[in-house]
Amino acid sequence: MHSTHKGGESRCGMKAEFEEDAYHALSAEDVLAGIEASPTGLSATEAAQRLQLYGANELPSTPARHPVVRFLSHLNNALIYFLLAAAVVTWSLGHFVDASVILAVVLVNAIVGFIQEGKAENALNAIRSMVSPQATVMRDGHRSRVSVADLVPGDMVLVEAGDRVPADLRLMHARGLLIEEAILTGESVAAEKREDPVPVEAALGDRTSMAYFGTMVAAGQGSGVVVATGVKTEMGRISTLLGSVQELTTPLLRQINRFARRFTWVTISGSALLFLFAVFARGFAWPDALIAIVALSVGLIPEGLPAVITITLAIGVRRMAARNAIIRRLPAVETLGATSVICSDKTGTLTRNEMTARRIVVSSDEILVSGSGYSPEGEKLFDDEGAAMPSSSRGHALTLVHTGLLCNDAHLRKSAGAWIVNGDPMEGALVTLAMKAGFEPENIRAEWARVDEIPFDAQHRFMATLNHVPYGQKVVLVKGAPERLLEMCTMQAGEDGEVPLDPQHWTGRIAEAAAEGERILAFAMKPAPESAERLSFAEVEKNLVFLGIIGFIDPPRDEAVAAIAECRAAGIAVKMITGDHAATAIAIARQLGIDDHPRAITGHELGDMRDEMFEATVRDTAVFARTSPENKLQIVRALQRGGAVVAMTGDGVNDAPSLKQADVGIAMGQRGTEAAKEASQMVLLDDNFASIVSAVHEGRTVYDNIRKVVAWTLPTNGGEALIVIAAILFNFTLPMSPVQILWINMITSVTLGLALAFEPPEPNVMQRPPRSPDTGLLTPFLVWRVVFVSLLFLSGALLLFFNALNRGLDLETARTIVVNTIVVLEIFYLFNVRYLHMTSLTWRGATGTRPVLLAIGGVFVAQLAFTYLPIMQHLFSTKPVSITDGILIISVGVIAMVILEGEKYLMRRFGLLD
Repeated sequence: MHSTHKGGESRCGMKAEFEEDAYHALSAEDVLAGIEASPTGLSATEAAQRLQLYGANELPSTPARHPVVRFLSHLNNALIYFLLAAAVVTWSLGHFVDASVILAVVLVNAIVGFIQEGKAENALNAIRSMVSPQATVMRDGHRSRVSVADLVPGDMVLVEAGDRVPADLRLMHARGLLIEEAILTGESVAAEKREDPVPVEAALGDRTSMAYFGTMVAAGQGSGVVVATGVKTEMGRISTLLGSVQELTTPLLRQINRFARRFTWVTISGSALLFLFAVFARGFAWPDALIAIVALSVGLIPEGLPAVITITLAIGVRRMAARNAIIRRLPAVETLGATSVICSDKTGTLTRNEMTARRIVVSSDEILVSGSGYSPEGEKLFDDEGAAMPSSSRGHALTLVHTGLLCNDAHLRKSAGAWIVNGDPMEGALVTLAMKAGFEPENIRAEWARVDEIPFDAQHRFMATLNHVPYGQKVVLVKGAPERLLEMCTMQAGEDGEVPLDPQHWTGRIAEAAAEGERILAFAMKPAPESAERLSFAEVEKNLVFLGIIGFIDPPRDEAVAAIAECRAAGIAVKMITGDHAATAIAIARQLGIDDHPRAITGHELGDMRDEMFEATVRDTAVFARTSPENKLQIVRALQRGGAVVAMTGDGVNDAPSLKQADVGIAMGQRGTEAAKEASQMVLLDDNFASIVSAVHEGRTVYDNIRKVVAWTLPTNGGEALIVIAAILFNFTLPMSPVQILWINMITSVTLGLALAFEPPEPNVMQRPPRSPDTGLLTPFLVWRVVFVSLLFLSGALLLFFNALNRGLDLETARTIVVNTIVVLEIFYLFNVRYLHMTSLTWRGATGTRPVLLAIGGVFVAQLAFTYLPIMQHLFSTKPVSITDGILIISVGVIAMVILEGEKYLMRRFGLLD
């Protein structure tokens, strides 16, 4: 009980003679004495006093911020300020439509963020809904129902199948008690519970003497004394952990914020200096200088960039949804592309979450069973001649399988093309095995009708049935824990009939199967008198004949094996974090190919590790077994401190803190709890690891496309700005007016720039190592591209501008030629930037995608209107351009394309394409 302290007494006089949290290691009598409780329960008076002391048995709700504060917080970053500044500039120029679009982008982003944050704050509250409203307790010596919120330490609680455990209980009695603890431990198989204490260092999943708040009773019944309530429970501790995790910003948001801050200051300071230079050094009248500076600002500010980035992310969301990955927070799309480590749970994600009988072992032989899952179709245990096992052993194997079918309560049924188990998963696997061996379950069960049974009991660790044998005989069939059945047997089935039991031989075979990560069941039988009608423990527990063992495994998904191989090729490390045993985890990791020589570290070993060793161990270890919620959180944080971008999968409440801490939290859509989903950024509809890798593929594509958008937008804007700067520095007429620059930005950013958002992945997208999260939005290559392309645009525009003036054309015609030259250069540069890691001079590169062709078509029509439509000529001061000048403009674009492809080739040749 968490509120008592060693060496003192509570206000209720409760003794504290043992260490906090050690209830699982103490006898039932010591626990009752320590918390001054009784098997008959507390009195109503004592319960009321303790309720005052310890408070209600509830988890805290998330403290809510005022909605207005939450909404305004989404406007408080440099990118938004940058957008608002762009809106002010465009509004001041009288271009109200463009300014309105920018303001709409700001508003939409804030609304989406506001809604998503509201969902995120429900993560803690989702845990609270997992608790039943009432519990059955003993009060004043009588059985009664009380509100779960009124439970106090010392209450005696009764639980049975279907109940949700209402507090942390030290079990006093357990009869066939099985509790599903997946939300805390991640184990898919229900845990067997007993009254006996376990070692103090036992992991959460091994504390068989405890029942934990929020878990579900699958079978049996029991009673236990409440030792912790509310935030002091294991579930409450997870809730506290979850509340302490600060949500991280994504690499892209950090880069955009950093870029926006620097870009804004550079633009403001540069414009101010240029304004002073124009007025004082070149003698410009200040209104003319201001117009020039406004033109420069309009040319520099990439007002369409944030909107295009948002749309690029949204397109990634749509593509991922088609691959069964639902994105709950938009920036997580891009973060997936930077993922360098994927921490995955095992059951259902890397494995099928379907138990499969894999190994049959009889006295002198064994057979490895093919197939996986519950489907018996297309798989034969033996061929027609029985060649899979010597004929001398085949009969023993069939007897073993036959016993597994009869000493069994599960049924298989086919629904929507899939085989489904009604009952225990391991018993379902035995039915599948029997069908593979050629048995018809319903016929066999009818012929060998059950007379009586002893249900599985965690205390006795076996199940037994009494069955009719055709022609009037009867037989006792038993299945259970191997070590338990070996104690009950005196003989074993051998090649020449029954022979004395060889426990040492079977212990070795059991150890071999366990080392392969298999769960083991043993089987035995003996004849019974025809008159027998009832089974008793005394009769069953002696003189059995040991038949053999069957090993079960939750097999890896085939697609997960291929996905992990793809991850390794892409430089992404995969780490398996599971609540399962180390041997099972290593066996699965080996089959999945997670590591060439996987080794496992348990949560207990991590807890004992010194800080300086912890990070290195986590980095070098691929398998973590028997982990607690704290272990998972520590692993994720250690990887992040080492510079990794971590994607973390999970489905239980125990996963919620680490899901929230991870750069990308990935919840399971089919079996995930609401708490896990609310704490995550992404939800997998099919609970399949391969879908994560598909999402990473899409994330890398999205980042590539964002990078292409930036690589196209900034140099084109830079070229426009350089033209204005050159005019001021060298004191010649502006080759474009401010409104013409705004036209270029408006018409091309929403067409050509947007077309890059739809680009398909480049062929080598998953052969490149993950990018560093510290890589800036402007890499050295992109900085070079901004300078080089800006100068190229400046050269082409000024060449045609002065050529037009020298030929005697008026200023309006020369400016119209310059505007069309810039647009044509942007179109050719678009083809170049579509492939940053390979040449664009291919048929695929030349033809483009449908969005590219539509964008170019739209720009072509817009430029025709801009150049030749009278109303546009009036608005933008343009003049018609001759066919000769049109050919000259296109020729400049072609030359620029050749130069850019040559530059890209050299960059690729010398490894400078970062």
